[in-house]
Amino acid sequence: MKKKIKVFVIDDSAVVRQVLSEIFKEDSNFQFLGSASDPIFALDKMNNDWPDVIVLDIEMPRMDGLSFLKKIMTERPTPVVICSTLTTEGSETAILAMNLGACDIITKPKIGLKDFLNESTIALTDAVIAAASATIKHLPKPSHSNEFKIQLDKKQELSSLQATEKIVAIGTSTGGTIALEHVLTKLPKDKTPGIVIVQHMPEKFTEAFAKRLDSICEIVVREAKHGDRVVKGLALIAPGNKHMTLKRSGAQYFVEVVDGPLVNRHKPSVDVLFRSVAKSAGKNARGIIMTGMGDDGASGLVEMKEAGAETIAQNEETSVVFGMPKEAIKRGCVDHILPLGEIHKSIVGFG
Repeated sequence: MKKKIKVFVIDDSAVVRQVLSEIFKEDSNFQFLGSASDPIFALDKMNNDWPDVIVLDIEMPRMDGLSFLKKIMTERPTPVVICSTLTTEGSETAILAMNLGACDIITKPKIGLKDFLNESTIALTDAVIAAASATIKHLPKPSHSNEFKIQLDKKQELSSLQATEKIVAIGTSTGGTIALEHVLTKLPKDKTPGIVIVQHMPEKFTEAFAKRLDSICEIVVREAKHGDRVVKGLALIAPGNKHMTLKRSGAQYFVEVVDGPLVNRHKPSVDVLFRSVAKSAGKNARGIIMTGMGDDGASGLVEMKEAGAETIAQNEETSVVFGMPKEAIKRGCVDHILPLGEIHKSIVGFG
């Protein structure tokens, strides 16, 4: 008999607790352990029967969700799915939650909450099922100091750079926000080929994430816009809730940002990006798949390998969740398995 996933909900909204309890009680995949209005009450209840996955709000009395998330990941790492009314202004909060180890983020509106939760049942339950399979580890510390600043006009530097014939495509999910920071902050602007990235992240949060990375990296990092050229010293991150594909015109590469159905439960999807890179860049590309749940990117990396691209996967020891890299390795499409600290070396000088 299949083991049920034990779920606990922490949210100060009685409506949310009621609706989520009904969702999890009616689904045979789950064992609903209960709910609490804040983390203090939750800890008392959870200590008797620790959940496999915690569904967590951010704004709560006595202890906020981020403080609780940090406490849990330090003392007893557990898969956590954030379910919160995070607005655009709160996107930095969402990024911090992912940095602290949250597996996924479900954004809920401030009005029409009950209808939204009922309509989003599949997305929520899928997120919890995926989170239950994650092996949560202590996250590495960020690779930069708070005082680190790049003293150059990167926009001016970028405008003088020429188009590149080499492309690096990176796909990542859970644990990827810090992993990308570790990699991108080590890249010099003059020896880094154009980079295209899919990081699973909700809509509007990718812009804040890209701006944060841009402020601490020597290379330019920004959220991709339809028609952006891919050039040396630039990393483009696919916007949340849009797919990003690579196209080629002569010797120049550019990206298309398009809508479309979910692929492997995700939009943006790593597979969508990797497949387009295989078609447009072939052997002139390098594919890198890093920490994340599920198998998004594995099929696309197979196509990149078949097109002549060199392929790399992050190793299990340094992955927060060894799902996406593991699946790619299992399919036999990975040339090199590298620890996080070595991945930037495979990018520098490739272009």
